[in-house]
Amino acid sequence: MLLHHYRFTPDTTLIDIETLKTRLDRSTSPISVIREVLADIRRCLDERFKNGADIRDLVHGRAWCVDQLLALLWSRFDWPDEGVALIAVGGYGRGELHPCSDIDLMILLADDDDTPRQASLTDFITLLWDIGLEIGHSVRSLADCERESRDDVTVITNLMETRCVAGDEALLERMRQRLDQPGIWNSEAFFQAKLAEQRARHQRFNNSEHHLEPNLKSSPGGLRDIQTVTWIAKRHFGTNIIEVLMQRGFMTDADIRIASQSRAFLWQVRYALHMINARAEDRLLFDHQRTIAALFGYHDTPERLGVEEFMRRYYRVVTALVELNDMLIQNFEENILQQGQTSGIVALNNRFELHGRYLRTRSPNVFKRRPSALIEMFVLLAQHPDIEGVRAATIRAIRDHRHLIDNGFRADLRNRGLFLELLRGGGMVSRELGRMARYGILGKYLPRFGHIIGLMQHDLFHIYTVDAHTLRVLDVIQRFRTPEGREEYPLCASLMARVPKLELLWIAGLYHDIAKGRGGDHSQLGARDVQGFCSRHGVPRRDMHLVSWLIEHHLLMSTTAQKRDISDPEVIREFAAIVHDEVHLDYLYLLTVADINATNPTLWNSWRAALLRQLHGETRRVLRRGLENPLDRQDWIEETRREARALTQCMGGECRAVDALWETLGDDYFLQYSASEIVWHTQGILQAGVEVMPLILISAPTEDMTDGGTKVFIHTRSVNNLFAATAAAIDQLGLSIHDARIATSSNDWTLNTFILLDGDGQAIRDPARLREIQAHLIEELDDPDDYPRIVKRHTSRQLKHFRVPTRVLIEQDETNQRTVLELIAADRPGLLAHVGQIFMSFDIALSGAKIATLGERVEDVFFITDTNGAPLTDPELQEALSNRLRHILDAEAGIATTG
Repeated sequence: MLLHHYRFTPDTTLIDIETLKTRLDRSTSPISVIREVLADIRRCLDERFKNGADIRDLVHGRAWCVDQLLALLWSRFDWPDEGVALIAVGGYGRGELHPCSDIDLMILLADDDDTPRQASLTDFITLLWDIGLEIGHSVRSLADCERESRDDVTVITNLMETRCVAGDEALLERMRQRLDQPGIWNSEAFFQAKLAEQRARHQRFNNSEHHLEPNLKSSPGGLRDIQTVTWIAKRHFGTNIIEVLMQRGFMTDADIRIASQSRAFLWQVRYALHMINARAEDRLLFDHQRTIAALFGYHDTPERLGVEEFMRRYYRVVTALVELNDMLIQNFEENILQQGQTSGIVALNNRFELHGRYLRTRSPNVFKRRPSALIEMFVLLAQHPDIEGVRAATIRAIRDHRHLIDNGFRADLRNRGLFLELLRGGGMVSRELGRMARYGILGKYLPRFGHIIGLMQHDLFHIYTVDAHTLRVLDVIQRFRTPEGREEYPLCASLMARVPKLELLWIAGLYHDIAKGRGGDHSQLGARDVQGFCSRHGVPRRDMHLVSWLIEHHLLMSTTAQKRDISDPEVIREFAAIVHDEVHLDYLYLLTVADINATNPTLWNSWRAALLRQLHGETRRVLRRGLENPLDRQDWIEETRREARALTQCMGGECRAVDALWETLGDDYFLQYSASEIVWHTQGILQAGVEVMPLILISAPTEDMTDGGTKVFIHTRSVNNLFAATAAAIDQLGLSIHDARIATSSNDWTLNTFILLDGDGQAIRDPARLREIQAHLIEELDDPDDYPRIVKRHTSRQLKHFRVPTRVLIEQDETNQRTVLELIAADRPGLLAHVGQIFMSFDIALSGAKIATLGERVEDVFFITDTNGAPLTDPELQEALSNRLRHILDAEAGIATTG
């Protein structure tokens, strides 16, 4: 479809056919001549692209040039005047060619017998390959076209987009007549088939246009969405001429403008991808995003990277195309599938009615007469979850009237009341907020939300744009209320039924990241933003303070769980003092779980779930005991010993042997481990005796456990390089360490526990795999001086693209008399083993580690001392350790160290 009344004018400066004919006649090597001409055409078009030429002239210009070449080459063969034609199909049939696009051709024959032309056909196709054209070709008779089109919607789709390049032009018209026969893909069947194709294609991309590395052609909002509605229009109306489609009411001038401008941008990006790769490429990979951003004139600023601004434009373009595609598909469904249906019409109020299972306005001027209806309709949709969607005419009316949402609209108490009614309604709140965003209403009503539309962060951690992430947070909160959510998130489901006001959670979800991209601390800025929202909407002051607190501290719980030692009573007490009461704790837990799940699907794993649940449980216990009456370290130790003692007695433990063992373990051991873990260790050690070394115990969560990781307990003689050797051995197995607790008895035996997950972030449960892990660790750790080889596994393309300079932060934990070292570095196989080696070279003892992988980087926390158990307080030693970590890890990752 040549959108927006564009007509391509052939450009004879690109190729001079008469001169080319003369050169071919005189040349002894016609192939080299044509290759040279093709290279000249490409260089000329590329130069015009770089100088800002109209992308339509370039794309159609290349197709026109190829037309001239093919027609010339066709004429050099001995073809009959009738019965054979060279047909352009697919994208080339539409007259579109990007620098490296395939040239799809069909040799169309009048009859099935191609024997008389076989030699010429073979020589012609061979010549096209020899001159360097990337062609896709088929040879079909008229009967073949009819037969294959009946059976395959893909075939008829391609044959709907055809042009005769050379040969018998009348043959193409005969083919079209045969394809227009009754019984060959009528409008209804064709629409349903193309809609099924689109849904399957969108599903491959999780029905989201907000991917970090989108596919320009196939992702939602991509070029294929434009083509799909074009195909459907052509099959239904028999044409894709703009004037006809507008007369039929299928598209308006505004629709065509959106489609034309959006397609032009996507064509520009696609052209750039082909040009810089020198091959066909539709994936906007990290490898190319920065290059294209610079090519398009985007530059880094103190506030934002140029690549982020470029991608922001991309996401806004495809969001507009998704909205347009939704409306046009809905329009088709009404005109094709529902034409003539007499579904009952049910009035919901004076402004809206149901037509079947779809909402529509009762008159075309509803939004003009009563702009508040732009909010009211989403309240109705939330209250009636059985409504499937919105009629196409109403979607278009929303788009045409959303400009009415201005400062006066936002200040209107009716509109503020309606928005709060939506949040308080208890229906499908997240679905309707998402629909408001898709139709451009949410960003108009909440300008702060409008500012984050399409905003992305160029990393592997935040895999969605900020607006898409925000809406996913709301979706996860909604999921907590479903039967599936109750099974997947049992604690969240129970808390959802307990929090006093659910609308406060919706508001917190909407605003928790709303200040991103503005510079400064987005948590603090967002907390101030939400205070303004609450004041304007009449939210009680106490509730306003709760929501503001939630946004300011929305990262607190995940940071505490993943970077602090939550077996330390002081850490729990500090966290509880900030949370203050169970209401704040419950809201924060719900928001944290939703936030993690909506940031990146790989982040939420069994171990993170266990950490957060433990932190919630321990904090609740402290709050119920009372902040003024905290459980101190000694009380915690004694309580754990009593519980473990009771369990060992119940399980037949010999008290004298248990006491003797426990006397060697020290107090910190009873802080680090639960009573059940202590009993597990104790029984294993006593049963094995000192003859078994190393002792490797493995505990996997059972199938009915939804969280936790696979625990590996190692009991052996203490040696300096044990952690590094263990990390290397575990890395050889392709597993990841997510937590390490290191303890040493008074007689120099280690009691080390590691939490392991597989490559998919799941606990390992398979008995055979567990035995393999156990055997491998025993083999590698029986002599730690025989250091396991640090594996050199392949680093993924995405990780290679990012450069994360190593940062080291060192501070003192005065309460526990140890040093806390936080390491932020590029993720790569073997990282922990390298860190362990460096610690060993500095005679550093490790008492624990918290491992967090966040996209392309790790943020690991190590609790360390010297070999005498004292913290590292010497500034020169700290600096030397920091420098060694930075230089070695950066060099290993191929990053130049500065400073």
